[in-house]
Amino acid sequence: RNRTPIADRPGSVDGRRRLGDWEGDTVVGKGRSGYVMTNVDRASRYLLTRKLERPTATAVETAMVETMRRMPAAKRRTQTFDNGREFSGHESISRRLRLAVFFADPYSSWQRGTNENTNGLLRQYLPKSRDFESLTSHELASYTWQLNNRPRKCLNYRTPAEVFHERLLRFRC
Repeated sequence: RNRTPIADRPGSVDGRRRLGDWEGDTVVGKGRSGYVMTNVDRASRYLLTRKLERPTATAVETAMVETMRRMPAAKRRTQTFDNGREFSGHESISRRLRLAVFFADPYSSWQRGTNENTNGLLRQYLPKSRDFESLTSHELASYTWQLNNRPRKCLNYRTPAEVFHERLLRFRC
């Protein structure tokens, strides 16, 4: 209900020039044994993750708010989700984080390509055959750190962490 389509997202988001335009999703463990919420900044490819026991709207909202509140408000501009039920709390997420939430068109995963690509990279550590019940927060944080510190061709071989923190510091000065 009350979804804002990706077609209404500001054109500036497509330019990837500013921090704060995020794409979110959930990654599922083997046999639905657990879930990982992923959130990726479009400009820097900086990844935030959180383990979820269940992919409910309440669990996703709580994890999203706890994770994103650590970001300066100016680095929380937009959020783009797919059409999963777990994002049905989008109005509360939008209100609590003061960011605009948009939804990709159904069956159009390419509209959130940054997140889909990053989930693919995360799958190198968490393959589809992996049961997430035994996944610890420490282990997930290690995988996230490794991805945030891996050089990317699309960033001129800089790391997402370098790009994100450089732009974050530039903003604060």
